[in-house]
Amino acid sequence: MALHRLSSVVMGVPDTDATAAYYTDFGLTPEADGWFRTRDGGRQLRVVHAPTRRLVELTVGVDTPDDLAAAGARLDRLGIPAQMKGGALTAYEKITGVRAVLRVEPRVTQPLTPPTPYNGPGRLERVGTRAPGTQRVDPVRPRKLGHAVLGTTDFESTTGFFRDGLGFQVSDLMGDVGAFLRCSTDHHNVLVLSAPVAFLHHTSWQVDDVDEIGRGAMAMLEDHPERHVWGLGRHHAGSNFFWYLKDPAGNFSEYYSDLDCVVDDQLWKPEVFEGAKGLFNWGPPPPPSFIRPDDLAALMTGSHDS
Repeated sequence: MALHRLSSVVMGVPDTDATAAYYTDFGLTPEADGWFRTRDGGRQLRVVHAPTRRLVELTVGVDTPDDLAAAGARLDRLGIPAQMKGGALTAYEKITGVRAVLRVEPRVTQPLTPPTPYNGPGRLERVGTRAPGTQRVDPVRPRKLGHAVLGTTDFESTTGFFRDGLGFQVSDLMGDVGAFLRCSTDHHNVLVLSAPVAFLHHTSWQVDDVDEIGRGAMAMLEDHPERHVWGLGRHHAGSNFFWYLKDPAGNFSEYYSDLDCVVDDQLWKPEVFEGAKGLFNWGPPPPPSFIRPDDLAALMTGSHDS
């Protein structure tokens, strides 16, 4: 695949200071001009001011200038204007207003993390010592940005922009209301959701294993129980463990681990999941606010007023 990573997202929020403090607690490293860094992915989140919370921009890494030209040709066939400048191609998704930037970038190679030893029936990987997850004391710091989830009022148009224009691949579908799309070997880097208003549902951040999910979430909730949204659980589409929290602007943020990996596009067969399987395999049921965020009506009113 010519596309090889979701490089970064820009998030617009009304209160940048409060939101920045949240993502610092979440384990991202703050830098200048609203940027935040992950351990392996570099600068992957920028928080900027906006009247209401929204996804402002996402950047995708490609291998060569020819990949940019190919994306430009696809977008042109869809009637979507694109600007090529300085090793990057920029286009706007017309329904959500999201700015998509394709940029020639080197591929990211994550340092090898030794597998966590687990004991099981007939399999003793850890003998004479306690589980390493119980011994960790350092704060949890996400390894990289995994994906962003975008609500849209025109599911087919927004999905077509990413799939037929930018060149994302379809991994799985959630009935006719959700499309798991990938621009890397990760199961999904963008999830497009049918919604009554365009909005950012959540961003997702990779950690080493399920213990890091639990430790990270518990640290976030220690002094702020109101941050809890949903977890611990395991998704069916993507297979990953998850725990969702909520930032001060109302965006959800997810710690995840053990996501499906698609190395050969020809060997992966997308499925269509209906009902609960579209959301999770096991765990507590999602709260109503996960399906329909509490501020959705306000976002709808704001979109009509703007």
